[in-house]
Amino acid sequence: MLKTIALLIGSLLIMSTTTNAADLDPENTLLLDLKDGQVKIKLMPDIAPKHVERIKELTRDGFYDGIIWHRVIDGFMAQTGDPTGTGMGGSEKPDLEAEFNDYNFGRGTIGAARSQSPNSANSQWFICFDDCSFLNNQYTVWGQVVDGMDHVDAIEKGEPPANPDKIVKMQIAADVKAEAAE
Repeated sequence: MLKTIALLIGSLLIMSTTTNAADLDPENTLLLDLKDGQVKIKLMPDIAPKHVERIKELTRDGFYDGIIWHRVIDGFMAQTGDPTGTGMGGSEKPDLEAEFNDYNFGRGTIGAARSQSPNSANSQWFICFDDCSFLNNQYTVWGQVVDGMDHVDAIEKGEPPANPDKIVKMQIAADVKAEAAE
């Protein structure tokens, strides 16, 4: 019980220290546009470099634009990243080896979805709605929502949702700034 409380407090402290947009590195910040607004995600290349590299590569290719949230469980998580919308698909890139780390799966934490094999993450990922510390050291954490979690909360629920929401657009903040400067 004490360990759970400590993990929750730690997650809240980490989230509260990273919410200032001015402190975010634009090269390691995802801008996730949903129907209700934009979500800012801090990428964590220090703890999951290969997963962050893959997410950035697919994002820059426009892979995630228009993909549905195919599995959204209230009180647990919202999952996306499958171009088939079935939960069985991925990108054409090779699967990634697990990069398990000690970061706690708390509210707004983002992890790489995978099959039974720890080394099967590809393009699918999920955002935790609530404490999901039972996933710690079993899935790779690669990001944390720092703004816009209310928009994530509004994603249509279901397995699969009857009318699934889509990712409107996903971009790296540095690319948006570069476009604006041109």
